[in-house]
Formats: sequence, C-alpha cells, structure tokens
Amino acid sequence: MPSKFDPPSGTRDFLAADVARREHAFAVIKSVFASYGFEPLQTPAFERLDVLLGKYGDEGDKLIFKILRRGEHEASGEADLALRYDMTVPLARVAAAYGSQLPTPYKRYALGPVWRADRPGRDRYREFVQCDLDTLGSPSLVADAETVAAQHDALAALGLTDFTIELNSRRVLAGLLDAFSIPAEVGPGVLISLDKLDKLAPAAVVQELVNERSLAAGQASELVTTLTAADAADRLRVALSSTDEGTAGLDDVDTLLSLLSGQAPDGRISFTPRMVRGLSYYTGPIWEVVAEGVTGSLGSGGRYDHLIEQLGGPDLPGTGASIGVERILTLMPGADAAPSARLDVAVTMLAPDLAARSFGFAAAGRSAGLRSSVYLGSSGKLRTQLKWANDSGARWCVIYGEQEQQAGVATVRDMRTGEQAKVPVADLAGYLAATARADG
Repeated sequence: MPSKFDPPSGTRDFLAADVARREHAFAVIKSVFASYGFEPLQTPAFERLDVLLGKYGDEGDKLIFKILRRGEHEASGEADLALRYDMTVPLARVAAAYGSQLPTPYKRYALGPVWRADRPGRDRYREFVQCDLDTLGSPSLVADAETVAAQHDALAALGLTDFTIELNSRRVLAGLLDAFSIPAEVGPGVLISLDKLDKLAPAAVVQELVNERSLAAGQASELVTTLTAADAADRLRVALSSTDEGTAGLDDVDTLLSLLSGQAPDGRISFTPRMVRGLSYYTGPIWEVVAEGVTGSLGSGGRYDHLIEQLGGPDLPGTGASIGVERILTLMPGADAAPSARLDVAVTMLAPDLAARSFGFAAAGRSAGLRSSVYLGSSGKLRTQLKWANDSGARWCVIYGEQEQQAGVATVRDMRTGEQAKVPVADLAGYLAATARADG
C-alpha cells in the first residue's frame, strides 16, 4: 500500500546522487549530438490537445495525459491541453510553424520529460525522459548514417561497450512480403507478428502467422526460418533477388554499412534480417540498439519520409533516432557507486563569535572554485563537525577555533590523510586553490 508521502504512481523522486548521474549523462549526450551539428530544440511541456490527438493511433490516444480547462471553464470537465506524449509531434509542429526560418536540412536534438497515462510497472513509468535526434529535409542515406553514428557515439561516451546495432530496412521487409506472395491486406499484420521474434520462440511466431494472419503453415514456417537461420542474411538476399523493392532495400543497407565502416568496432553494426520494428511510418532503413541480457532495446531509429506531413507539418524527408535514457542510466559504469561528495571544503563553526569569520572562509573556498559550506548543526564539538565533514565527502576541512583566532591562521585538514597545515587567514583562498590544482 503506497504511503501518502510516495510520489504519484509511475513517477520518481531523484535525490542528489541520482540527479548528478542523470545530469552527467544528459550533458554527455548533448555534447556528442552537438559535435555532429545537431542543435537543441525545447518545446513546451504541454501542447494543444488537438495537436496530439489522432497522431498515435487509438491506443496511443488513450495514454495522453489531458489537462482540464481552467478558471471559468473548469466546471465543464473538458480538456483543451495535454502533457507532451513524445518529442516527434512537437517537432512536426515546429517544422510547420517556423518553416523557412529553420535551416535546411534541419538537424535537431531534444531531451526532456514526456508523460503517458500508462499502467506503471517494472521499467515502465508515466513520466520519463526521452532523448531524440532528427534530420528533416535530407533524402540522403548519409543523414541516416550520421544519425546512427551519433547515437552510437553517445552510448560509447557514456561508457557502454556491450551493445550492438541491428540494421534492416522497411524496403527489405516490403520485398520479403512480395517474395513470399503475402497479400497486401495482411502484410502489416504479418510484420507485427515477425516483430515478436526477439520475444517469442520461432514456433510460436509461426503459429501466430497461421492462426491470426491466415498464412499457410508451410509459408509461415519458411518465412520464419528465412529470418532466423544462422545464414539468414544470405537466404534473404537470394529470396529478394527477384523483387525490385527488396533489392533496393538491400542496396540501402549495404550503403549504410559501408558509410559506417570504421565508425564503430567491428561487428557493432550488422544487417539483421529478423529485426522488423513494427511501426508503419518507417519508409527506409531501420535499426535498434540491443544488449545481451537486457529486455527491450536501448535505442532505435529509422527513416520516415512522410511522417512529418502525416503529423500536420510539411512533407519533408526525415530520419531520426531515440535513446532510451532511463534504461541506459542503469547500465552506465558506476551506476551502483556510492553517492558523490557534496562538498570540497567543509568549514567548522565552533563558537557564535567565530561565525562571521567561518562564513567568510566558506566564501573564500567558493572563490577558489570549490564547493564550500559552513557547519549548520547545533553542536560546538570539533569531533562532531569533523564527522559532518567526512560524511559530506569533503576533501578538506577548515578548522577555526580560539587558538586559530589568536594566531591569525586557519587549520586546513586533509580529510584523506589527516595531515594539517596552518594557513594565514589572508592566504586561505589562494592556498585552497593551489592545493586543489595539485590534487588534480
């Protein structure tokens, strides 16, 4: 039974160590994306409801967090606004609103919270951070390659090493349906079933294709075998040799692999025929980032040449990717490490008449670029205050009592070694700055 002090279901509180780790990850991702020439875009946390409705399908529309009308309209019980569901619809709105003011192509990244009225569960939240990067206005496969490379480099910069990027193409999949004589009306459903090959046993997918998609047993079995065999890539190339769309898709895949050659460790990016991504709006290359032992993907992406128009913006070719930041945060090196230090310099407060000078010492520490604070507790005992300095992770503790006052010095204690130095009061800021530089 949740406590009244728990955050709302599906949301979380982040204390200092969590915030620091998250902000570090966000800064790394932003830096990598910016190095590729992507520029930041910030949009409001909420949008007009009519902008969002109809963009995510019937099931998605049910998950939109609606905001009731306010003020004199509150009693109506109607909603006119909604919390942001994703970063893509706001991008489409911006593309439609600003048009010629945006560079061509328009390369943007967006990182921020989104909200979904979903049922909370393990690794499933109602409020979470999405991190997207997109290029609008370029039909070139170089744009896709650049997106994959930026996504890869961001993950690598966060310290992740045991991941792979599975690459395929919707054109390959369209050719596959054609090669196996699958009727157009059942094609989308067949792809949805094939998308489950990373979750279900091949035999279970075959059964679904037969029972729910009306494929013949032999046809379904051959299709699944082609996608899951050890030599799946070779089998698929043979199967698609008679289809123009499938051959064009394979050319796209090969071009991307050639462009990305040398941009990542060998084997990191590979053609994966069974990787489907069931979202219907993709029109070209598609990919997913996966890691051994991790349920679901760490990121994904693909080309969507008509999505922005479908969302109400101009008809621009587009390609983009998303990083699953929340899942990645748990995989980063040091994710389970002890909380980082809160202070560099802790300053004692041993007597009321010494408060002004101690307060000034903390300011001197900050002027040296160090995180500094005075003791704010009620105990005047040095032992207690040294424990506070240690618990705060302070590198140094500045001790100032009656003896130091009479001598015109402050005692600077190295909290790692226990060594102490008597420093003239006027020299304290310079001493702390020099000691910090020497400490690295």
